[in-house]
Amino acid sequence: MTKVSVWSPNSSRVELVIEDQLEPMIQDAFGWWHTKDSALTHGVDYAFLVDGHGPFPDPRSAWQPNGIHGPSRWVDHALFEWCDQNWQPPALEKAIIYELHIGTFTEEGTFDATIERLDYLVELGITHVELMPVAEFSGNHGWGYDGVNLFAPHHAYGGPDGLKRLINACHQRGLAVLLDVVYNHLGPCGNYLGQFAPYFTKRHVTPWGEAVNLDGAHSDEVRRFFIDNALMWLRDYHFDGLRLDAVHAIVDMSATHFLEQLAIETRILENKLGRPLVLIAESDLNDRRLIHSQSMGGYGLDAQWNEDFHHALHTVLTGENNGYYQDFGRLADLAKAITEGFVYDGRYSSYRKRSHGRSAIGLSGHKFVACLQNHDQTGNRAQGERTSHLLSPEKLMIGATLVLMAPFIPMLFQGEEWGALTPFLYFTDHQESDLAEAVRRGRQEEFATFGWPQDTIPDPQAPETFQRSKLDWQEMVQARHRTLLDWHRQLIQLRHALPMLEDGHLEQTSVHFDEEKRWLVMAHGSAIVACNLSDIAQSIPYQIQPGLRISLASVEGVTVEERDISMPAQSVAIFS
Repeated sequence: MTKVSVWSPNSSRVELVIEDQLEPMIQDAFGWWHTKDSALTHGVDYAFLVDGHGPFPDPRSAWQPNGIHGPSRWVDHALFEWCDQNWQPPALEKAIIYELHIGTFTEEGTFDATIERLDYLVELGITHVELMPVAEFSGNHGWGYDGVNLFAPHHAYGGPDGLKRLINACHQRGLAVLLDVVYNHLGPCGNYLGQFAPYFTKRHVTPWGEAVNLDGAHSDEVRRFFIDNALMWLRDYHFDGLRLDAVHAIVDMSATHFLEQLAIETRILENKLGRPLVLIAESDLNDRRLIHSQSMGGYGLDAQWNEDFHHALHTVLTGENNGYYQDFGRLADLAKAITEGFVYDGRYSSYRKRSHGRSAIGLSGHKFVACLQNHDQTGNRAQGERTSHLLSPEKLMIGATLVLMAPFIPMLFQGEEWGALTPFLYFTDHQESDLAEAVRRGRQEEFATFGWPQDTIPDPQAPETFQRSKLDWQEMVQARHRTLLDWHRQLIQLRHALPMLEDGHLEQTSVHFDEEKRWLVMAHGSAIVACNLSDIAQSIPYQIQPGLRISLASVEGVTVEERDISMPAQSVAIFS
């Protein structure tokens, strides 16, 4: 028999529902309701009535086989047979991260179908697979950032056992697995947490409405809910780390910030499991406290996405200057990102109309994840354009080189390595007509401010919007795509072969550039990357040390003279 518990401190009556049978529950002094025992076993459906309302799914439901409004299904995690008992993940310092979305990575869009592509990732040289959110959300397909059953892997992807099979398969191939989790808000549909307890507060406001209650009355149990969720993914599903979505929208005025508490408890679990666990934040604050050690007054997270590096590289390659890109666009910005981590380290931001950020000097490059594109920077565009839609093949090779040769942890977004031409659009599958229309209208109004006619914005609810976003794996056989894929493979092999590229020493990295002539040279130890971003061939006044040779060049015609590097237009070469 199983004891069932649920937290609902302000309720006067809570009942467990199993196959239309009601079991009364008893409340303790801390607001938890318990059964003495119940008939719940693995695979049995159940729900709760709260003061006669409902039935509602379990806030900690491990499985929602019928979606967000259906009953919960009890899961016994001990029944799954793991094959990774001696697993140790590759070090984050040596990582090549690959971000993917389960629903669009394969045609089938499931955990099991993803397994069939893992050997490809291993052959490419990937070390860490990062899954976009998989917690149960509205409908059958979506990005996953509107999850509402945070403990339940999405039913359309394959549920709990499907996810465990995927992670098992990754570990068998030497691939670590990271999960994107969202703790700053829940989705608008199927969010029943408020029916049980004060999980949200009007004291703070986020872009999605009321904030999660992390510092008000009853917040101890709310914090416990989210930290237990994080620990569950790491313990019960054997994830090797978490990517924390938009932590700047996690509002907590407590003396011990939620993120610090999460880091402390993750270290405790790490010691218990005997394998390293990592926490990576997404943040636009440029605040080093996130990744400082707790002994130095920081939160103790392992790394964060480096938005400044992405923005600097993107604008240099594309010339775009709208929105937050207006703060970037110069080679000087890219050089500063590469050598100092943050571009905005307290300097004035035209976009924000205020000073922004704090210096990251002294931090290791291992504290930053760098990319040319990711799900946000692609999917938040009106037409879901990838860099392959915006850049020439030659500039794509330059961008890939700077990402994979920079002293940061590099990350690729699914299909980037072959220049995929399928867009990655914003798509949803809300079953509620009012919500579907609100999302559709909101998307149109958002881009109308940038001059996009409403009829040109893909409908997030349209099935074809989702279908268009699926990768086309047949593209790789085409010459243009095959060339770019081979380039990525060679870059990854070279990065693994040259230890200095993985040492993270920003202070040992130098960047020389000419803003007007559009060339840049990045040097780290005996590894030198020379880029000609100009549309004309030119000689770069940089002396290559004796004994160094060209390891890779994107085009033929790169030559070295006594004090110059002669480079064709839009080309890149690596000397080592």
